[in-house]
Amino acid sequence: MRCPKCTSIEDKVIDSRISKEGNTIRRRRECLECGHRFTTTETFVLDGMVVIKRDGRREEFDREKLVHAVRAACHKRPVDLEQITMLVEDVIDAIEARFENEIPSQAIGEGVMQRLRTVDQVAYVRYASVYKEFRDVSEFMHEISSLGKSKK
Repeated sequence: MRCPKCTSIEDKVIDSRISKEGNTIRRRRECLECGHRFTTTETFVLDGMVVIKRDGRREEFDREKLVHAVRAACHKRPVDLEQITMLVEDVIDAIEARFENEIPSQAIGEGVMQRLRTVDQVAYVRYASVYKEFRDVSEFMHEISSLGKSKK
């Protein structure tokens, strides 16, 4: 791993921790050249997983794209990075359990919305507005009113 401060590739691992779910490892490292300490995270690479888009196109599954979409929905909301990471890992675990190599994009979107609904309702509506492609305010209002009904 290259040091972010001096770009040396000589480092040592000081501490390793496995996530609660067991699918990521967090490593604390120290550069042997400059002594700078930094953290890395190792995750599984989902080889061969392909997302089938609504229009039929196929594209390689990109975990970072999913993280970016959830982070965008949670922007300036009281949702921390750990919650986002856990949400994304839950979605990935669920789709891996249901699908072999081809994942419909709808399964990913529905999985994210289901989990965001319980984490932060504003983030849920933000994500849903993009995922469901709301065309006007009435669709926003309908989605917001459905949130109120589901809490009762």
